[in-house]
Amino acid sequence: MGVKKSLQTGGNLLNLLSSILTVLSTTTNYWTRQQGGHSGLWQECTHGKCSNIPCQNTVAVSAACMVLAATFSIVALGIGIRIQCREAESRRSQNTIVLLFLSGLLLLIALAVYTSKNAWKPEVFFSWSYFFGWLALPFLFIAGFCFLLADMILQSTEAISGFPVCL
Repeated sequence: MGVKKSLQTGGNLLNLLSSILTVLSTTTNYWTRQQGGHSGLWQECTHGKCSNIPCQNTVAVSAACMVLAATFSIVALGIGIRIQCREAESRRSQNTIVLLFLSGLLLLIALAVYTSKNAWKPEVFFSWSYFFGWLALPFLFIAGFCFLLADMILQSTEAISGFPVCL
């Protein structure tokens, strides 16, 4: 297995891990804990009874960015696997790189907005769903860099192959 293939495999594995973490973070209701309950992007649970969260701008922005980040990450995973499986075709991975970095940026925006809303409340503590989002963030960027390096190797190989070699 060459360096390019190893980077693509590593990028796909990191993207798979970040996709799982992002989807779990988005869909679960344990972003914050407070006295007697917990809440997420979609529901707030108090004393075992859950109800939908009323529309708030910051939570809506966070939820939209999280859904887009998860979607882009999953699409990038599909494209990355397709690139890796079709070795005979000379496919470059700019779309995957863009989707991974865009997904990371959206994830960062979602988490920063949610943090700014809840960071100064003394009775609120961040919980595991929220931390899964932060854990997915570096994996997305590292996966993007893996595909970027693999693409640079492919570009340099294509550029060098056009030059005649005289020894």
